[in-house]
Amino acid sequence: MTNKFKTHQFSEYVIMKICVIGGSGEIGSKLVHWLTKHDNDVFFTYFQNRMDCPKNGIKLDITNEESTKVFLRKLKPEIVIHTAGITNVDLCETNRDLANRMNIEGTKNVINGCKITNSKLVYVSTSFVFDGKKQEYFENDKTSPSTYYGYTKLKSEELVNDSGLSYLILRTDQPYCWIEKWQHTNSVIRILETLRSGKILKEISDWYNTPTYVPDFVNATTELLTKKLTGIFHIVGSDYINRYKWSRIVAEMFGLDKNLIESINSDQLELSVKRVNVNLKNHKLFQKTGIKMKGVEEGAKEMIREESIS
Repeated sequence: MTNKFKTHQFSEYVIMKICVIGGSGEIGSKLVHWLTKHDNDVFFTYFQNRMDCPKNGIKLDITNEESTKVFLRKLKPEIVIHTAGITNVDLCETNRDLANRMNIEGTKNVINGCKITNSKLVYVSTSFVFDGKKQEYFENDKTSPSTYYGYTKLKSEELVNDSGLSYLILRTDQPYCWIEKWQHTNSVIRILETLRSGKILKEISDWYNTPTYVPDFVNATTELLTKKLTGIFHIVGSDYINRYKWSRIVAEMFGLDKNLIESINSDQLELSVKRVNVNLKNHKLFQKTGIKMKGVEEGAKEMIREESIS
């Protein structure tokens, strides 16, 4: 994941002792690999899926307060990056007790552990802390979740903000990249698998996102840490686009049959909770770091390049 920003000169890199909570997930694993490759002292936790690569993986249930505090007390990391939690919007809506335990109580336990060691906390949040009623959302806009998932992430943001710790809250949306076999799929992988098998892909035309290429997220996070910045940042891609149009761009970039893609309305899915369209703006990230996040075409080009050399 090097040289992702050809036009941006990064700050002089600083070696750090870092713990990634949820280090086997899509975002967490990319953070672990990148930070390890750049000679940081990196540890990570996992709950079910342990990565094969880095050696410093520890199984941890963050809903266990004492285990979480003991682990962080012994480790004494300078920085804790918290990526763990339930991201399934429908599951959070139908099993609120589970959502509370993982997303709110788990975060509270991580915070209490960080207080013991005075670690800087980086919390990965979501566009779902907003209700989508505005055309654009910036970091200082009033939060207003309309889903229970968004509620749990907002409550965690509030816990981080009130913790007294040095912190970053990083809101993102629709992360995508190549994944490991145990990781949940993402929109691009689903598009590729469906079209490469010759099946019809029914894609939603009334859901809009700011899709985020995960290696960009990793590079931006590292730059924020290197510059020792704090506060809330939107780390999202440059495009605000609906799923149907996004899928057609991916198909075209990978040379797949766009005629296999059918446009549908989200009402046809009969989901537990209605999704909201939130246009997160990443202007603050660019102003503070000079980083320009990739749009969906640029992200697809990078994935094609990575596939060709793998």
